[in-house]
Amino acid sequence: MTDTLLDTLPNPATPLIPVAAADLDTWRSGQTAARQSWLKAANFQAKPGQFCLLPGAAGQLEAVVVGVDPDDSPWQLAALPPALPDGAYYLDSAWDQTTREAAALGWALGAYQFTRYKTQASPPATALFIGDDADITAVRALAAAILLTRNLINTPAQDLLPEQLAEITRTLAIRHGATFKQYEGEDLLLNNYPLIHAVGRASASPPRLLELLWGELDAPQVTLVGKGVCFDSGGLDLKPASGMRLMKKDMGGAAQALGLAQWIMSTQRPVRLRVLIPAVENAVSGNALRPGDVLRSRQGLTVEIDNTDAEGRLILADALADAVEQHPDVVFDFATLTGAARVAVGTEIAACFSHDDALAAGLVKAAQQVNDPIWRLPLHAPYRDLLDSKVADIANASSGGYAGAITAALFLQEFVPKDSAWAHFDMMGWNVRARPGRPEGGEAMGLRAVAAYLQQRFG
Repeated sequence: MTDTLLDTLPNPATPLIPVAAADLDTWRSGQTAARQSWLKAANFQAKPGQFCLLPGAAGQLEAVVVGVDPDDSPWQLAALPPALPDGAYYLDSAWDQTTREAAALGWALGAYQFTRYKTQASPPATALFIGDDADITAVRALAAAILLTRNLINTPAQDLLPEQLAEITRTLAIRHGATFKQYEGEDLLLNNYPLIHAVGRASASPPRLLELLWGELDAPQVTLVGKGVCFDSGGLDLKPASGMRLMKKDMGGAAQALGLAQWIMSTQRPVRLRVLIPAVENAVSGNALRPGDVLRSRQGLTVEIDNTDAEGRLILADALADAVEQHPDVVFDFATLTGAARVAVGTEIAACFSHDDALAAGLVKAAQQVNDPIWRLPLHAPYRDLLDSKVADIANASSGGYAGAITAALFLQEFVPKDSAWAHFDMMGWNVRARPGRPEGGEAMGLRAVAAYLQQRFG
């Protein structure tokens, strides 16, 4: 991050001039005749993302003008880091501080590449200065949270099974002076996490519940729960090859919880942070969870297994039951939970569920302010009947194909009291197409919205 965003104006540095299409004629009329001719020859129309290198009298790079969409914050400059010549740039604009900081975030995210497994990698060697009055430390912290999320999701399961996810969480805790503990394997049964154990017991990497604690005991408690299915074969209800191809990303909820936790700790938010990550691999072996099995959850409800590929909600159920035992001020869970949510809102919007209208409204408002789209879907109570079981208190999935995201959220709601401030995010966790600042691959979805909400609520 220190190479991407600059604290001070370097010498030399090239001015970077943002221009909206609506302002192009006015801006261009104030330029020299030579520069106007160059812009005309280059057919520069200030389309979003379009840029033009402006030469000086001696043929050197004198400035860069870039087309921007004022409504596309924070992505106005996000396409530039890998496209511009190597070097330092400074933002030559009358933008206010908030807009400049947002653009700097987009720049930092636009410079991201996942190069861990590349023999030869050439990350962008460009850096940006946005002004002495900018809080570049805050921008770096938010960018780092998103990049941590992306890196974890992009890492294949061979290097990120429950044991590695535990070490990553432990390292994060040590770095920020937090405490860490875990329950592993049979300890999950001894400490009453039966659903987590059942889902992960078939893997050679034992299942775990990971816990991170940070902050003052008397501060408002914020609890983050992240689905940590490090790989999802579907279990005995085996996924087809096409459905399994991206299942390294099924721990995207855990990745986002850790990214958000890092932001909370690095920016010293005045909260008591608790992170719970049920970490499993949904594998196949002789002791794998079976369709038709009935399990008793931590909360006490019995669950009939309708489908072993509906495993994420099972491990979240035990983690959420634990989370609400301490009566936190707010609980967020993040999960790559259902394909139905992708059908409902597509791959680029996080579906959000909450039985707390004030919390949901605050999240939606924060999401709009930072342009991090979420969409609230209903916890439609009559659909709860779709989860009825003839032999248990509840089934983990409905037999029909309708309202899958809602029924999954309704299942989770069974483990959260009505008076708990709880929000559930059902997210893709993956960019299926490349856009400025959002390359194809792992992605945080709703992280900036939740960060903005927490900042507004708790300071």
